Amino acid sequence: MPARYGGFETAVEEIGRRLVKAGHEVTVYCRGERHPGGEYLGMRLVHLPAIKKKVAETLSHTAFSVTHTAARRIARRGPDVALVFNAANAPLLPVLRMMRIPVATHVDGLEWKRTKWSGAGRRYYRNAESLAVRWSDALIADARGIQDYYTERFGASSVFIAYGAPILAGTDVTKLTEAGYQPGGYHLVVARFEPENHVHLAVEGYRRSGAVKPLVVVGSAPYSDAYTERVRELAGDDPRIRFLGGVWDQDLLDALYAGALTYIHGHSVGGTNPSLLRAMGAGASVVAYDVNFNREVLGEEAGRFFTDAVSLAHLIEAAEADPQAAAERGSAARKRAAERYVWDDVAAAYERLCEDLVARRLTRKTVRARR
Repeated sequence: MPARYGGFETAVEEIGRRLVKAGHEVTVYCRGERHPGGEYLGMRLVHLPAIKKKVAETLSHTAFSVTHTAARRIARRGPDVALVFNAANAPLLPVLRMMRIPVATHVDGLEWKRTKWSGAGRRYYRNAESLAVRWSDALIADARGIQDYYTERFGASSVFIAYGAPILAGTDVTKLTEAGYQPGGYHLVVARFEPENHVHLAVEGYRRSGAVKPLVVVGSAPYSDAYTERVRELAGDDPRIRFLGGVWDQDLLDALYAGALTYIHGHSVGGTNPSLLRAMGAGASVVAYDVNFNREVLGEEAGRFFTDAVSLAHLIEAAEADPQAAAERGSAARKRAAERYVWDDVAAAYERLCEDLVARRLTRKTVRARR
């Protein structure tokens, strides 16, 4: 906190601030840069270390966080409910259960399908899913497709709670012009550089097209040097393709979404993707990789879908040939986001879930006392 990158960080910020406003005490375990004062939007921030290795960073930080939570519980200052984001943390759930803290695990997408994991890493993530099913008091799925996966694979029920979408009123033309762009004057990609996000396909498809407007690529990846090199090789010396790296100025990033002629979304293994929702809320005309998660979010009217570089090239050319139609799809996307992906509704669903878990724990405690 404050959230700068990633769906989980944004979700925790948006949900947590609303839970605080509703009268709850919220503690968020953080790693990385410290926010001064130890509090943000009413949430208490606890910064703990992590091992800076791809295979250990998330789990090591969660281990420290769970230990800290257990110590607080022993001192009778622990939480009523723990919300754990990412099924990869499942091996640490027994510690929370031992402390009689109800746990809801947000299982995220199908992490084992990510190409950065292979062999032992992939087996770990698949096993972690089953442990999350076994040791969580509730599972949270942010997409119906994820819900279906856990039902079919594990016979496990889950609570469907999507993300919210920020609805942007208009483009900050000043920010865009300062960065050298004009509304409707470019195509946009915003993604972590990982194969399952298909940045390479976005670049290849664009190069195959006869597009006149440039392709602006926002994003990077700390552990994917080889893939980043592959993407840049595909771009070659094409002067139409511009790599901006990570953009941490949220106002500029929002302006880039809102001003794009098309937003090319290649994510394929997650659930409801926050970048896609932000693009929809900005009124961007979305061209998305054709998987069930993206179709679930966009529906049939608010986006167009591609499967390979050739189909993407055609869609890019079509948008430049008829920018008015592209703009109308962007308006439809914003309307869909405003109706279906509302942070107030999301936070209320988390509040109901937490209250339900506390009620279940108190009921079990009463039953044990009577026995």
